[in-house]
Amino acid sequence: MKAAISRLVRRMSTPPKRAAAGDGGDGSSTRATNTWRSTKPAYTEMTEIARGLVHAPAAGMANWYPSVMIGAAALGNQILRPETVAEANSLLASLTPDDYSIFLQNFYADGLRRFGKDWGYGDIVTVLLVLARHIQPRNYLEIGVRRGRSVCAVASRALTCDLVMFDMWVQDYAGMDNPGPSLVVAELDRIGHIGLRNFVDGNSHETLPAYFAAHPDVCFDLITVDGDHSPEGAAQDLADVLPRLTVGGAVVFDDVCHPLHPELSGVWREMVIEDPRFSSWSCNDVGYGVAFAIRRW
Repeated sequence: MKAAISRLVRRMSTPPKRAAAGDGGDGSSTRATNTWRSTKPAYTEMTEIARGLVHAPAAGMANWYPSVMIGAAALGNQILRPETVAEANSLLASLTPDDYSIFLQNFYADGLRRFGKDWGYGDIVTVLLVLARHIQPRNYLEIGVRRGRSVCAVASRALTCDLVMFDMWVQDYAGMDNPGPSLVVAELDRIGHIGLRNFVDGNSHETLPAYFAAHPDVCFDLITVDGDHSPEGAAQDLADVLPRLTVGGAVVFDDVCHPLHPELSGVWREMVIEDPRFSSWSCNDVGYGVAFAIRRW
């Protein structure tokens, strides 16, 4: 077991080709530049809401507050509960295993055994389980799908949610098998998902603009950005999707403290944390980090 975990860690420490970006790699070709800082989301007024987190006044009543009723910190407290880690473990146990999911299940069990309710662990699966349960998204957009664990976390808590999934389906991703959409379809069937599914194949910097040009009025209740990990690529993905997030919706950003991608924390900070339209939260203490934000207006 120790040897298997050691091999897995070595594979995960090797900079992979990113799932949705083409040649983003480890971002080394762009580390010397800060050109991503010129990438800005083009916001317009958002009138659509994600009803799960939003207060709707009675007819004829004024809405004196921003309509979102709960902040990211309060939801973050739920993400860090041991019960949520146990939910994530159960989800992984229901899906087709690979080396990484087996590692995660062992990691979950070890953390809960050692630290119990004080562990304070969060990852992209625990984040999405909590967000999907509360938001009950009508639709979900994901950049970087791979084997479908993240999208299954959402779909398991929102069975009728419509899914739009962007990926390049890079083979031998992080040294592990990457079967493609057929596996994701089977996993979604396994958890009982009954919503629509749309797979968009290719480089997200090409496919996202094309998708939004073809669907000019579409917006999403929940979005995950986990594709190109170069700072320019991640910033471009965020800039493309953030204006399409509904009020009361949430955006999730993975690997915010990954040692191979240290620029990602700055991209998230400048594009989301410092923007008052968002309430944000992150977990940076264990693993490679994950963050999310709720759109307030």
